[in-house]
Amino acid sequence: MTRLNVVLLLALVASALALVQTAYESRRLFAEIERAKAELARLESDHARLMAERQAQATNLRVERLARDRLQMAPISPQVTQYVSDAPRRSPAAADTAEAARASGAQAPTGGQR
Repeated sequence: MTRLNVVLLLALVASALALVQTAYESRRLFAEIERAKAELARLESDHARLMAERQAQATNLRVERLARDRLQMAPISPQVTQYVSDAPRRSPAAADTAEAARASGAQAPTGGQR
């Protein structure tokens, strides 16, 4: 009978140690979850602040002011507008040849381009 009592006592001590270990692990994990929740709240507030700051930085008035001040840009006007055409330019020699051919009624050489 004493042997059974010793085995039961050892099982009781092992069970108590396992319970203490489990309680400690549970508290540690709970503290870690709370830290993660606090970090999440901090990151969410930072995200909201940064989104508001991005909205403020991207306003048209601010962009126009920076373009004028830092880049010395001016509003568009017909006096300063330059138009770009994507039509191919002819060299002056080719233009003279084409004009002379047109005057004589012959076809001017095109240099292989159509």
